[in-house]
Amino acid sequence: MMLRPSRRDIVKAAAKVSVIGSLGVGQPAIARAQAPTRPAAGAFSDIDSMLRAATGAGEVPGVVALAATDDGVLYEGVFGRRRLPDGPAMTRDTVFRVASMVKLLTSVAALQLVERDKLSLDAPVPDLEPALGSPQVLDGFDAKGMPRLRPAKRPIVLRDLLTHTAGFTYRLWDAKAVQYAKSIDLLPPAERSRAPRTPLMFDPGERWQYSTGIDWAGRIVELVSGERLDVYFRKHILDPLGMKDTAFVLSPQQRARQASVHRREPNLSLVPQPMERQQPDRKSFSGGGGIYSTAPDYLTFIRMLLRGGSLDGVRILRPDTVASMGQNQIGDIEAGVLKSMVPASSNDVDFFPGIRLRWGFGHMINMQPIADGRSAGSLTWGGLFNTYYWIDPGRRIAAVFMTQVLPFADHRSLRIYRQFERGIYAAQKAP
Repeated sequence: MMLRPSRRDIVKAAAKVSVIGSLGVGQPAIARAQAPTRPAAGAFSDIDSMLRAATGAGEVPGVVALAATDDGVLYEGVFGRRRLPDGPAMTRDTVFRVASMVKLLTSVAALQLVERDKLSLDAPVPDLEPALGSPQVLDGFDAKGMPRLRPAKRPIVLRDLLTHTAGFTYRLWDAKAVQYAKSIDLLPPAERSRAPRTPLMFDPGERWQYSTGIDWAGRIVELVSGERLDVYFRKHILDPLGMKDTAFVLSPQQRARQASVHRREPNLSLVPQPMERQQPDRKSFSGGGGIYSTAPDYLTFIRMLLRGGSLDGVRILRPDTVASMGQNQIGDIEAGVLKSMVPASSNDVDFFPGIRLRWGFGHMINMQPIADGRSAGSLTWGGLFNTYYWIDPGRRIAAVFMTQVLPFADHRSLRIYRQFERGIYAAQKAP
């Protein structure tokens, strides 16, 4: 359904924004306080029809799709259910597991510390433990299948961690890492205890592989700031932006609004999965995954980046830092394509076949325009359960698309996401 505020709502919201602006208090600039600004009446009806049909046919359980410009929300679509077959209807404030979309938050946190001269992009990272301070590189396997390790050619720097070029990987998308894990299981206990748990699969800076690098960056943020990661996020990013529904641990009220994950079966049907257990007393958090959010919250966050690091009078990053996040930081190294080792968790990943892809700080960058969609130089990534965002600095558009489906890069979810994207750009061209 499309959300169309009444005239009274618009007047009240405008007054609220005026007061907030005069006080300099950071609040979300999305449609909690603004009416969508739309190119023309009915310009988004095709998106509505497509999302309604997709959820009605059970292609995805439910979806919240939002798009915005510098000026405010452009489109809101809320369709389907939080849980199939007859769970609550999806709502605008539905809570999603956004998984790796926390990596962008962690990247922003690390860059805040760079701005404050507490971290350097190009100095060796703090020696939290040997895997980071004295990394070993897997140099192949001997005739018996045992790993051959050697010291890395150079130290790991923060730039490597933020661009997935440090040499760390996820076993989910790396055959060599899977083989290493199997090989050390065969070692005698004493040798196994001495073997590095997470050796590098290549030397820092030599290639790109989606990785735990930003998990490590989260630990560095904690060390340097002296604050637990959840506390740092809340104090320096989430509270200033009014992102009250973004958290590692949900309140009972947020839990009641959470959507269920659904697994895609071989026959393409969707099976709802049990809700994950909450751990209210958690004290350890990852910079690479495990966070919850809503589409409005995350749209607030990426609109801040679209607007050069500030929103509603609150500055999170300097404009030059935000610009560097959207610049190619890895040169001629290819990025963005992944071969799955666990098809139940992820399909192979190649969001833009034939398009050159690079990496900035926190985002993937498409170096060429996408047909009927985002401009060259747009920024994107997603989360394991098929939540996605993109930022198009050229066309001044930021958008989020959230559903809850496994495996990652689910073909039907991606098709609907692409149709949503094409619909946004088509509406922008509409007279």
